[in-house]
Amino acid sequence: MFQLLSLVGLLLLGEGERSFRVSMSHDQACDNFSDLDLSHCLLGTRLYVRLLLYTRSNPRCGRELRHRRPFSEPLLDLSRPSAFVIHGYRPTGAPPDWIDRLVRLLAEEEDLNVIVVDWNHGAANLNYFTAEEGASLGAVHLVGVSLGAHLAGFVGANLKGKIGRITGLDPAGPMFTSATPAERLDPSDAMFVDVLHTDMDAFGDFLDGRCLQCEAFKPAPCPVLGYNMSRWKDTLLQLGQTKAYFSTTAALPYRKASYRVDMVTWNQHLRWGAVHLRLHNGRHYTETRLDHKLIPFEQYTSTRLLAQFEEDVHPVQKVSLRVSIRNVMGPRYKIRLLSIRLTPLDRPERSVMCRYDIIMEENMDVMFRPLPCVSHL
Repeated sequence: MFQLLSLVGLLLLGEGERSFRVSMSHDQACDNFSDLDLSHCLLGTRLYVRLLLYTRSNPRCGRELRHRRPFSEPLLDLSRPSAFVIHGYRPTGAPPDWIDRLVRLLAEEEDLNVIVVDWNHGAANLNYFTAEEGASLGAVHLVGVSLGAHLAGFVGANLKGKIGRITGLDPAGPMFTSATPAERLDPSDAMFVDVLHTDMDAFGDFLDGRCLQCEAFKPAPCPVLGYNMSRWKDTLLQLGQTKAYFSTTAALPYRKASYRVDMVTWNQHLRWGAVHLRLHNGRHYTETRLDHKLIPFEQYTSTRLLAQFEEDVHPVQKVSLRVSIRNVMGPRYKIRLLSIRLTPLDRPERSVMCRYDIIMEENMDVMFRPLPCVSHL
């Protein structure tokens, strides 16, 4: 597999001359990510790696760490944690358009040495970082994207799993799906390994509220995937390899407000429909439609769903509820809920909201003021 990675670096990425674009920031030279073109991809190249350092002092101006004297750079402070960002396939040789934003977000989250591994000319090797006194592997976080996730795993395995954390973002699937642990990113490659997949299957159980067993994490809430996932590290390591699911908004901060919705329905006639929920605070509101599948509304039926809202509205003063039935021409039936319960998952300190004995017409909104819950469903 190492030969394969070297071959990918030789055939797809570029070497060219070892001179790189330099920009200026406040009269200081900035070392930029190598920018290649399609000709480098077609002609083939040799291996060359650059490490670009960013900190809160220079979030937009990279400083290259020299291979022979990486610790001579005054902005590199080994008393701070370090995060390495490793990109994946670059089929055109162009710099990843997400690098600058990720660097800024990491620096905003924590005072770090953010080191971008520019292997647009090949593959990476970070072993020499262990040679410097004071460089703690436990304080190192490798963030790998696509093929870069597996490169991070190779580095971690070579360092006997002593790296503090490896985060794999959409690890490359082709040729790695059936690979052995030694040939891909593996939980043993670091003290804590978290992997995010954005192209997964089996999302239905998550949306049905069947992946919300967070009792093991109490008094903390359900884990929040992302940079701060390490807050749940101790419990996750005790649980072993754990699968979790999440969805995001389209803009910063990307996080949705999540509620578990439990309903008990009572209907003489079976009706199938989707649920539309809206949370109100004065004139401000946020809404969601739970329509990944049709829900049965019949006599004494319990239903659990996950409701995720674009915004976190608090306190919730009123709730709007609508059951949408695909019934345009026929009569409008009554829908009766014996109870509805909304449990905030991200904020366990907030009160659970309930309402009892709701009668509504299908395809029509009903608004109510939530009440304290008197018992568990």
